Amino acid sequence: MSERRVQPLRVHGDRFVRPGMLDFAVNIWPTPHPRALRSALIDAVQDSGYPDESAARLALARRHRRDPAEVLTLNGACEAFWLLAHALPGRRAACVHPSFTEAEAALRQSAGSVTHVMRPSGDWALDPQQVPADAELVVLANPNNPTGNLDPPARIAQLARAGRTLVVDESFIDFVPGERASLAQRRDLPGLVVLRSLTKLWNLAGVRAGYLLGPAELVARLREHRQPWSVSSPALAAIGACAPDLHTPARVAAEVAAAREDLCRRLAQLDGVRCWPAQANFVLLQVRNGAELVARLAGEGIAVRPCQSFPGLDADHIRLAVRTPAQHAVLAAAIARARERLDDGERVRDPSRLLRRP
Repeated sequence: MSERRVQPLRVHGDRFVRPGMLDFAVNIWPTPHPRALRSALIDAVQDSGYPDESAARLALARRHRRDPAEVLTLNGACEAFWLLAHALPGRRAACVHPSFTEAEAALRQSAGSVTHVMRPSGDWALDPQQVPADAELVVLANPNNPTGNLDPPARIAQLARAGRTLVVDESFIDFVPGERASLAQRRDLPGLVVLRSLTKLWNLAGVRAGYLLGPAELVARLREHRQPWSVSSPALAAIGACAPDLHTPARVAAEVAAAREDLCRRLAQLDGVRCWPAQANFVLLQVRNGAELVARLAGEGIAVRPCQSFPGLDADHIRLAVRTPAQHAVLAAAIARARERLDDGERVRDPSRLLRRP
């Protein structure tokens, strides 16, 4: 797989945000950290010892009613895709798209083949029958990013079978009240791997804290493929503090649901804008001349996430993170102004010029 073909898969929302911009591009809920989490992070930074993941693993095992041997702490949930790619090389893989592209970027480095399984654009619902029967590794997200839809767990469970690793990225499940549809506690499905992230709901992108739940044998194999002390003490402390806290996710999920309803209501009032229902802290919309709209919003200091780097989507698809009603009002007004000024002959052919270079 050439670097030219992999590179678009490695574009993420933070690349579109410059200092001082109103950020609708990054899917992180800007919530203040609970006191216990802040204290845990401060204590971990002041600790001069090497990281010890045992307490964090135990906290996660209790949280999800799993054996600690079935838990792997991660340097961000994204690390799991690269560990899986290296620990399970040469597999026939299937990635359900449009979805978070880092999984495919990792698999392109080592998989025997990678097949796209496309969600239908009507409701973006997963169709298990479209996944090749010979796929040895299947990757999907629930809720899905960037479409925001939530698949019923029974539908996802149809993909589990002996000899197959089924990876379900649940990085946004915290925003679903009661974590409805989560498979984190399912131990009866063969080869099931569930990924979770502390980045989104807990506002911890820079800490890089996530974890994986799966069969003990696979967890042990993945652990052998990572470097020592790959998860920092602050990340482990964050996991330990967040795992037993069920109040904060419930509160934030309710806040996000109300704010998302406000955003969708404002978008529905705009002519020529299609917005899909979502169960996460973002929504996907479709609008004509989307690339030019993205550029005009950037000119007004507003960052959004153009979606042409997601397989199955194009420049007319835009992902918007949920923010506050006041910020939604600013965004909606800016979209309305931009659409009034758009001229069919002024399309931006190369939206990559908007990227902030890493």
